[in-house]
Amino acid sequence: PRGIFSNMPYNITGPLLDKVCEQWGVIDRAVLMMQREVGEKILAKAGDRNRGALSVVIQRLFTVTRVCLVPPGAFWPPPKVDSVVLDLRPRGLTGDGVFDVVRLGFRSPRKTLVNNLSSGFEKGLVGGVLLEMGLSETVRPHELTEEAWFELAGRLTQLKMEGGRSRFGI
Repeated sequence: PRGIFSNMPYNITGPLLDKVCEQWGVIDRAVLMMQREVGEKILAKAGDRNRGALSVVIQRLFTVTRVCLVPPGAFWPPPKVDSVVLDLRPRGLTGDGVFDVVRLGFRSPRKTLVNNLSSGFEKGLVGGVLLEMGLSETVRPHELTEEAWFELAGRLTQLKMEGGRSRFGI
């Protein structure tokens, strides 16, 4: 068994989480302590405004469980933030090239998905695919489920490669 166990330095948590994600296929488990705010973003479900690209990517690759909260008083000297310990277990799933679309979709999280993805895909194409999926063109990135992200990315990538249009002719 291979595992990663860490009290992550808060100022480099993002890059370290990227490295953990790169290792998903060779580890059996990662138990990580991090700033509570980051942990809440990782655990955020569809519809939660804390949800971001990090949430979608990590939840795709790992089953994530909150182990415990750690108050500042558990450390000396005490930090000014609460901490959380998360247990990450690989799910055996891949990103299938979707993570670039997810990151682009969360580029400006408060903007609509159509606007965020328009720098990589034709705006009308994105809107058409969203309508085909039964979603509004005003949907925000945090509102999509993992399944919706993968369907959207797959459709957009396929249509872009074909140079085609959606069935709405957009």
